[in-house]
Amino acid sequence: MYLNQHEIHSQINSSFDNFVDFVQTLPDHRFTATPYGKWSAGQQLQHLIKSSRPVATAMGYPKILLHYFGTSRQPSRSYPELVEDYRQLLAHGGKSTITYLPGIVYGAQRPVLIEAFLKQKGRLLENLGRWSENELDKYRLPHPLLGKITMREMLYFTAYHTEHHLEQLKFHELQRHNWENQLQQLIF
Repeated sequence: MYLNQHEIHSQINSSFDNFVDFVQTLPDHRFTATPYGKWSAGQQLQHLIKSSRPVATAMGYPKILLHYFGTSRQPSRSYPELVEDYRQLLAHGGKSTITYLPGIVYGAQRPVLIEAFLKQKGRLLENLGRWSENELDKYRLPHPLLGKITMREMLYFTAYHTEHHLEQLKFHELQRHNWENQLQQLIF
């Protein structure tokens, strides 16, 4: 499934908004809790800011500067192909590099982090409008796990990456809820 510029715009917009909508429903203690040794919702939000910022920035560069990373001679992968390649890397132990690791996040940081995240979304979408379909397939950026990928693939990754972290948060909340129900049944 090849996504055109309009579809990429829509996917980034909805993935970022869905993440923010979910994070805003969490009480402060759930925003900062690190379930089962995993990142808290706040840390996941900070990680997503750190990972989307360079993409938004690079999209605003003059394209001549992007020649530094080379140009692609083959078409971009489809969205499902890119997602599957990323999932395989994660399944084989792929982890975030130190640059994108979050720090400690406090509940009071939530509004600032959400604002920063939505700012990156705005930058991505604004800069996307300055790219042609051909340019999205021509220019490449380095990804820490996927290697040099086209700008279209990087945008696919950005949308999927956000959805991936939202699914992790939802899963952790479901686990917590199930655990609390089991505990309540034991007590009563």
